[in-house]
Amino acid sequence: MTETVVTTIERIRAFAGSDLEDLCEATVAAIEDGGGFGWVKSPASHVLESYWNGILLVPERTLFVARLNGTICGAVQLVGPPRNNEAQSFAATLTSNFLAPWSRGHGLARRMIETVEDAARVAGFAVLNLDVRATQEAAIGLYETMGFERFGTNPAYARVDGKTIEGHYYFKRLTGGRGKPKS
Repeated sequence: MTETVVTTIERIRAFAGSDLEDLCEATVAAIEDGGGFGWVKSPASHVLESYWNGILLVPERTLFVARLNGTICGAVQLVGPPRNNEAQSFAATLTSNFLAPWSRGHGLARRMIETVEDAARVAGFAVLNLDVRATQEAAIGLYETMGFERFGTNPAYARVDGKTIEGHYYFKRLTGGRGKPKS
């Protein structure tokens, strides 16, 4: 008999039950797999807990999590510009996107990005930006198939294991956002 797999994407405003522990465990698994959204080595538990608790306190940040059978297995953030940045108030950023390796293959990565895009549109943003290490080929392929356009490459984007690696910058125009950026 095949076990039913239940997947969800949801916004987190406060942690309940084992959510924070599950998120920290998924974060560590992603870091150890090379997709730690900036972390190269797993930080101590208290550092991760402080990081995720802090995200919930920042007004411009919205945290979405992926769940597999009720357990948090990934996350992504929608970040709006600071209030004083009127010139870029039409653009938001998708950041800190990851899935634990054990949760891949269920369409959660695509659904997390779609959820952020929808939230950005509802918030009135016209553009969604992101950046990614050039070594993250699966993520790059997904972003590009979802309509994100690469507009630049930084040859000194990150340093991992003593090696400097490239990073790519992407944007996507969103329909229904406030203000239409010039082409």
